[in-house]
Amino acid sequence: MTIGLLKEPNFETRVSLLAEAVATLTKKGITVIVENGAGEKAFCSNADYEKAGAQIKSRSELLVSSNIVLTIHAIEASDIGHLSSDILIGVYHPLFNVDIMKQWAAAGVTTFSLDMLPRTTRAQAMDILSSQANIAGYKAVLTAANSYSRYFPMFMTAAGSIAPAKILILGAGVAGLQAIATARRLGAIVEVFDTRPAVKEEVMSLGAKFIEVDGAADASKAGGYAVEQSEDFMQRQKAKIAESIAKADIVITTAQIPGKKAPILITEEMIQAMRNGSVIIDLAAATGGNTPVTKNNETVNYFGVIIIGNSSLQSTMPSDASKVYGKNVLNFLQLIISKEGTVNLNWEDDLVKGSCMTHNGEIVHERLKQ
Repeated sequence: MTIGLLKEPNFETRVSLLAEAVATLTKKGITVIVENGAGEKAFCSNADYEKAGAQIKSRSELLVSSNIVLTIHAIEASDIGHLSSDILIGVYHPLFNVDIMKQWAAAGVTTFSLDMLPRTTRAQAMDILSSQANIAGYKAVLTAANSYSRYFPMFMTAAGSIAPAKILILGAGVAGLQAIATARRLGAIVEVFDTRPAVKEEVMSLGAKFIEVDGAADASKAGGYAVEQSEDFMQRQKAKIAESIAKADIVITTAQIPGKKAPILITEEMIQAMRNGSVIIDLAAATGGNTPVTKNNETVNYFGVIIIGNSSLQSTMPSDASKVYGKNVLNFLQLIISKEGTVNLNWEDDLVKGSCMTHNGEIVHERLKQ
């Protein structure tokens, strides 16, 4: 059994496994090949990997020698021709990249996309969405603090009092909850909106105020993902959000729906109601953003409000982001590698089946088929 660890595209600083995770595999007798320089941006050198028992080889050598290839982002079409691997494992956003999935299916690749894992208790140990969102929520607050022209906490000084910043967080998933905790530690006043009433208690336990809007669609059967809401609810939601945004200094948005464009929660009129120097951090930028003026990987000044679109804030902390991502990958590998160190795909396992996109020359995931 040979596992190959690819270097990510230039825009990505993370890597699928750090040396400590590689050591876990090599101690089990699994051969690990690492592409030259794969961990450099995550501060993991070739020497670190070699010390962990890995071999350093070129990309082409790795592709033709590995049974399983690990890569966070989709590989190029030119790589497919060199690929002898049966299996690719990463985060491929298949509902947005259907054409790529078709190409991989036609090439006979078995694809596991970890962002499609069922959101169950058993899957928590390999839940890459949560581990990366936790970092993104933390960094969103720090990015906002760095871009905001005022303090977060209240200060009493000889020159007068400084009022605390007021922060509105849209979405109380993993990123939102970490953002609440971080903002509160910095001394800000925090309000939170989420369509799920069930998160109210957790929000309040972190010291934030929960904004309630009645009539949200039931998300209990959506496997932990967000669901689309009715037009009536969306209108009432926008009215509530508008009230809070007019008072907010910082807004952090996290609302995304798998396979669909991110919902517009903040209108241009709402942005114009914010005071000059306010900041919006849009973590949904990669799928269109939660404002109509968000641009992914760009900072926009709109009527004096700074809008930062960034869905990859976890990549600004590559060491820890790679560490927890790698732990998720190791836990997933336990599902598909036998104790003897061979590939064993158990299609009766809901996590194996639920995260598999392509197999035996076909697209096999039901949502992707649709």
